[in-house]
Amino acid sequence: MKSIDIKRMVLAALFVAIGFLLPFLTGQIAQIGSMLSPMHIPVLLCGFVCGPFWGLLVGAVTPLLRSLTLGMPPLMPVAVAMAFEMAAYGLAAGLLYRALPRRMVGIYIALVAAMLIGRVVWGLAMYALTGGAFSMQAFLAGAFINAWPGIVLHILLIPAIVIALEKAKLIPLKG
Repeated sequence: MKSIDIKRMVLAALFVAIGFLLPFLTGQIAQIGSMLSPMHIPVLLCGFVCGPFWGLLVGAVTPLLRSLTLGMPPLMPVAVAMAFEMAAYGLAAGLLYRALPRRMVGIYIALVAAMLIGRVVWGLAMYALTGGAFSMQAFLAGAFINAWPGIVLHILLIPAIVIALEKAKLIPLKG
């Protein structure tokens, strides 16, 4: 393995650990945790920092690992659907960040597009995992209406972190 791959692997493991631990900050009140989506933050950041492959992997592993070890989120259908959603977040954030210009607008476009793609994937996964019992109203409520505090948090926090990491030269310009 190239040294950059080892660095990305270590960073990805750290993002999984952060994704595992962040929900403890909101875990006492489950509704706040689901509104703020703290597990999504390290997955999206991983896509930006480590690239699409590691973003996808961290997104797929984090909710399943947390579910299997702590029972939260519940494995079926929540954690499985979240694994698809968050894998899409990490993949899309990594691909779009590398494809778009490395300016503020490119970061925001990559982030918002990744969030939209991930939410659509989540809706499709929930629909499939519930045998078609997941309605459009449930999708809109879960993906947007009840999730708006997390959407705002992510839009404010993630670009600021990405820009700070770029300025510190901690995100590679290529790859």
